[in-house]
Parts: sequence; C-alpha cells; structure tokens
Amino acid sequence: MKSRFLYLLLPLILILNSGSLFGQIIDFAKDSTYRRVFVDTDNFGESYLEVLENAYPLVINDTLRYSILNDLAYYWHTRNLIKSLEFTKEGLALTREKNNSLWEGRFQITQGAVLLRMEKLDSARIVLESSLGKIKKTDLPKAYTQLGYVYEREGRLSKAAAIAMETLQLANELNDHRAMAVALSDLSNLFWKEKRYEEALEYGLESISLFEERGLHDLDYDFTLYVVGNSYLALNNYEEALKYYEHSISIGKRYGFYNNLCDVYISIVYLESFLNNFDKAEKAGENAIKYAVLLDNNFMLMRSWVAIGKSQNLQGKYISAIKSIENSIEIATTDFSDNFFLSEAYEALGKAYAGNHNYQEAYQAYAKYDNLQKALFTTESNHHVSQLLTEYEVAQKESTIMVQEDQIKKEKSIQRLLGLIAGLLSLLLLLLCNTIQTNKKKNKLLKKQNNEKEFLLKEIHHRVKNNLEIVSSLLALQAEQLEDESVSEAMEKSQHRVHSMSMIHQKLYQGKSLASIEMKAYFINLVDYLSDIYDTKKQIVIHCDMNSLELDIDSAIPIGLIVNELVTNALKYAFPEDRKGEILIKLCYSANCLHLEVSDNGIGKNTRDKIEGTGFGTQLIELLTRQLEGKMTLNIKKGTAVSFEFQQHKAA
Repeated sequence: MKSRFLYLLLPLILILNSGSLFGQIIDFAKDSTYRRVFVDTDNFGESYLEVLENAYPLVINDTLRYSILNDLAYYWHTRNLIKSLEFTKEGLALTREKNNSLWEGRFQITQGAVLLRMEKLDSARIVLESSLGKIKKTDLPKAYTQLGYVYEREGRLSKAAAIAMETLQLANELNDHRAMAVALSDLSNLFWKEKRYEEALEYGLESISLFEERGLHDLDYDFTLYVVGNSYLALNNYEEALKYYEHSISIGKRYGFYNNLCDVYISIVYLESFLNNFDKAEKAGENAIKYAVLLDNNFMLMRSWVAIGKSQNLQGKYISAIKSIENSIEIATTDFSDNFFLSEAYEALGKAYAGNHNYQEAYQAYAKYDNLQKALFTTESNHHVSQLLTEYEVAQKESTIMVQEDQIKKEKSIQRLLGLIAGLLSLLLLLLCNTIQTNKKKNKLLKKQNNEKEFLLKEIHHRVKNNLEIVSSLLALQAEQLEDESVSEAMEKSQHRVHSMSMIHQKLYQGKSLASIEMKAYFINLVDYLSDIYDTKKQIVIHCDMNSLELDIDSAIPIGLIVNELVTNALKYAFPEDRKGEILIKLCYSANCLHLEVSDNGIGKNTRDKIEGTGFGTQLIELLTRQLEGKMTLNIKKGTAVSFEFQQHKAA
C-alpha cells in the first residue's frame, strides 16, 4: 500500500520540484523550454528575475542561453543598473567568443539602454549605432526606440520625434503592433514635453489600445499608462490622471519596475499638490526618492527633488523649496544633458526665490530657464515635428485609399459571383433541409451517448469509492492484528485518509456535477465520520463556518486530506483528559486565493508536541500545500490555528 501511494505521488513531486524552480517561465521538460517574459507570458510576479538568474546557468543551447541572459540583463535595468550592466557585459563576452554577431547586436541594444539610464549618453549612442549593422530588421524598432531616448535626453526633441516616426513606419511595415504601440507612446511623451497635450493624449490612448490588444502588461505598457496620466494631468482631468497612475503603480509593483514607479510618484506629487493634498504629495515625493535611490539614478533623483520643490512652492514654503531645487540642480551637475527637466528646475527655483523676495536670484534663475527653453523649443523644431506628422498622416491616408480601391475591386468581383451564388442557393436550401433532418437524428444519438457516458462516469466514481472503502477496511483489519501500537496507529490514520478520499468520489457520483464537489457538505460528513471514530461528539463540537463552495477534484482531495489530518490531530491531542472544546473549519475564495483555516481552543501545539505521532501527517500537509502552490501559517496563542492560502487553484 505504501509503495502504491508513493507511486501516485511521484508525478506530483516532480511537478513541485520543477515549479518551485521555474514556475511558469522555464520548464526543461517541454520542447519550448522558455516562455519569454513579457512576450509569451506575464503570469508571474516580482521574483521572475531570480527565476531567470537560476535557470540561465542550466541552459546548454546557445540561442536559448543568449535569449534568457539578454532578458535578464534588460529587465534588471528597471531595478539595478550596475547588475544589469554586468549581465550585459557577460552576454557580449559570450557572443563575441562564439562570433555570433546577431546576438552581439541584440546585447548592444540592451547595453545602450543601460548606459542611457546611467547618464552615459555618448557611449549609449555609439553602442546603439554599432548594433544597427548586426541585428535583423525585426530588431530595428527596439534599437531605434533606445536611440530616440538618447536624442530626447540630449534635448534634441525633433530628432527624437523623427526616430519615433521612422520606428512607427517600420513597425507598420513589419506589422509589429507592439513596436507601433511603443512608437506612439514615445510620440505622446514628446508632445507632452512640447505642451501639445491634446495630441499627446490622442497618441497615448492609441498606444494603450494597441498594448491591450496583446493582453500582456509589460514595461512599456506600464510607462505608457504614466504618459497618458501626464496628459490628463496637464489637461486638469485629475480623476482620469489618478486612474492611470494607480494602474501603472500596480503593474510596477507587481514586476519591480522601479524606474516607472519613480516616474509615477513624481507625477503624483504634482497631482496631489494641485488638489492641495500636500500630505499625500509629500508621501509620493518620499516614494519617488526611495525608488530613485534604489536605482542609483541621478536623473530620477534630480526630478524627484524638483517635484518636491514645486510642491513646496505651492504651499508657500519657499525656503524649503529653494533647498530642494538647489539640491536637484546640484545632483544634475554640469554634464546633465536633459535641458527639459533642467529648465523646469530653474523655473521652479525662480518662483521660490521670488516668493522669498530674493529678486536678483530669481531673475538669474528665470534667465537660465529662458535660455534652456529656447534651446529646446525652437520654431524650426516645432515645424519639423509637425511636418513629420503630416507626412506620416498623408502616407497613412494614401495607404487607406489604396486599400479602399482594392476593396472596390473585390466588391465588383463579389457582385459578379452573386448571380451564380443565387442560382446555387435553391440547391443548397434543399441540401440544408436534408442536413437538418440528419443532424436531428445525430443529436438524439449524441444525447443518448452522453447520458451513457455520464452513467459510466458515475459508475466509475462509485467503484473507485467502493475500492477505497475496501482498502480502508483492509487497513482496519491489518491494524487490529498488529501488536505495535505506533504501527497500528499509523495504519488507522492511513485508513482515515483513504476514507476521506472515498468520500470525495461518493460526492461525485451522488451529486449533480461530475467535475466538482461542494466542500461544506463534504466537510460536515468528514467531521461526523471522525467524531464517530474517536467518540468525541459529546466532548468536542466541530463547526464548519463557510458558505457553499465548489472545487474540482484536483483541489478537493488535497484539501480534504489536509483537513482530515488537522481535525484528527485536534481530536486526539488538543483536548486531553476529556476536556470539552470546539474545532472550527473555514474555507473561502477571494482575490484569486483560496483561504483555509482549521483552529481549536485546546491546549495548544507546544504543549502537545511530545505526544504527537511520527510527523508523517505534518510532512503530508506540507507536501499537499506545495502541490496547491500554497503557504501555511501556524498560530498557537489561543489553542492551535493553522491557516493556508492557496494560489492558482481551480475553482469549479
């Protein structure tokens, strides 16, 4: 019996071992070993980088190894730039050693993204331009996007817009919807910087729509939510802005996108300040600084202090504002190339000095602000961006006209066919009538077959239940013949476990559904059985504090075994010397989690540790908990309470 039980659990143990290492991202047992993060799946949490880091050394295939390492390097730049650069350099060394120029170019794109965020703009541009001659055409949108970010940070907004337009045209040619969404997001952000908020919102919402068609919540989708929120904020639609910011924060926290979280909290400082919620603004500023420090990113840190200084200006705290903004300018240093945010700092500093009656300093700050603005937003630059947009829109319209002309030709061809189709309809109707009659007969036959299959399934569950009852009886007989009390007790416990499983199958063939079990009724039957076995009905009251809840058999059997172990343990050990007491069972489903709790008001686990059995029950509970991807919590303050939270179970 023991070997049979282990045989049944062996597949489960293998699945648990694989899942604990790689979850839903890496599975070496499958042909498609790696489900690429944010390409094939986003069904994971913040620990996905640890999964990739653990899996990467185990991979033998070079292409798969490069793919995992490149994703690992790229997404670490959202949390730790130094670590991201280390993985990138490792990838470059491996690809150069193997003379793989394609993957070398892809790692250079990642290297450019990291260097950009480390404020090494010249190095980033050189690396990205070097990658262009090595990568495939399908990789170009990603390289162009990073190159556009470099131009944007250098204050060359028209050049950045030209790159974004080129990326958008290339994405259309490749029919790459994600690349289209990223390009539209970049244009939206550039329009926002140029204070063309209506256009920024239009392009941002179009980008969001394309991202949501993919059904994946990735880094760029998260950033675009922030960009759209900024446009709504600039248009004084605070409610919509907050909605997009909160959505962005939820994604950023789930995946650990510290850079996006910092961006959003900076904007929330402005939003809450405009609403005079200065306590909330201060809290948002603290969060922005926290994530900027975690990233070790002076660009983010500088902007965080500017936002805090502007909020202090609105409160009339001009001395504090001067200190905050001077701190931001000091962080920027002379090499800081983003004149847009530097101009914002000097504008805010001018307001703070003026508010504090330091008019000469205010004049000097405003003069620097004016110079930076003139360098950024020239008439020529604005004209160039508008011209690019016009050219793109004309190209789109010409493309639409060509599509419409093709459609007209197709419609004419269709009209020619209509006469022929009309002639065939009469014949088809006759055939259809005949088919309907035939289908009715087939449906009756299928219904009969389904009823037979349902009967057979019920019969199977009935026989499984009977077989389990036979096994239970055999265990009971064997236990009676054993002289060793500990072995006999183990046999009795196994008997109860088998019986708890047989009750599941009994519920299946007696119930309306063959796929699910109503757990409250099952628990009531189970505890009645255990109370009778241990003769504790007068001494111990067992409550099932829960609503009706149905679970599939794969979830019901492990949970039933867990409850069987815990209730049996409580009945045997929690109430010595015929003490009276209560046992409470709770099971509920909320927020994609299944919550189970079994508690008693007995003597407490610590008190009865010495008299409990071999520990197999505890090992079984731990194994079943891992099977359901759950976690267990023990509380022994008042009696014993064991609670569980199971993830990704199948509710019926």
